[in-house]
Amino acid sequence: MRLGALPPLREGLAKHGLSAKRALGQHFLLDLNLTAKIARLAGPLEGSTVIEVGPGPGGLTRALIEAGAHVIAIERDARFRPMLAELAAAAGGRLTVVDADALTVDEAALAPPGTPARVVANLPYNISAPLLVKWLTGPFRPASMTLMFQKEVAERITAAPASAAYGRLSVLAQALSEPEIVMTLPARAFTPPPRVESAVVRFEPAAERPDDATIAALETITQAAFGQRRKMLRSSLKALGGAQLCATAGIDPGLRAEAIPVAGFLALARALMSGAGSP
Repeated sequence: MRLGALPPLREGLAKHGLSAKRALGQHFLLDLNLTAKIARLAGPLEGSTVIEVGPGPGGLTRALIEAGAHVIAIERDARFRPMLAELAAAAGGRLTVVDADALTVDEAALAPPGTPARVVANLPYNISAPLLVKWLTGPFRPASMTLMFQKEVAERITAAPASAAYGRLSVLAQALSEPEIVMTLPARAFTPPPRVESAVVRFEPAAERPDDATIAALETITQAAFGQRRKMLRSSLKALGGAQLCATAGIDPGLRAEAIPVAGFLALARALMSGAGSP
């Protein structure tokens, strides 16, 4: 069987008696025109390795394979194994299905050695932010990421300082990558429809990625600053050095976290690494 001979996704779901589980954040994108567009937005995929999380019935998976990628699909829901096995049989060796938890799996061990891997996925909504932080800050370095989120989360990722959506996720994403919303989708595009709209964000690696120690310090600083975002930095960062830390970084300690640009948070992270504010 070839990909083109596979039944429509709705027929496949009906054949296997499958439906989405809201507890797992599942909302299926069954329109193959939309999945093909997402694959195109991920860039040229011919001959590339793509890691996909939560393929479900495999709509986006089909599009990625048709675009020429070898797909490594991470799916923890065993109900979809038979349907994905049919897709794998039609994929000519270009689909590997991995039974694992995406939050703990070692993605670098899944891809062929020395092969840069992209991540393209319609992420389960309930774990989308933790997965993004894992890929941004962890040892696995994707060549690029094209990810679907709730629109609200996508807007947080790309938010500018002093906006209501600006927060810790904004800083981490923009310090470690170049994120851009490239597509929005209405709730009716999904089965079952979620309560909110969705958006696809494409992430390119930052031109100058901070080293691992700076990233760890940035995580500490942003957690403290946005954990008490209504307080001035002299208070929210008190345990890390407070006003002295801010002075070393050249930041006004009377400002709140939401007013500090990404470059300012990186300066605070470097000041923390230098020991500024330590007793």
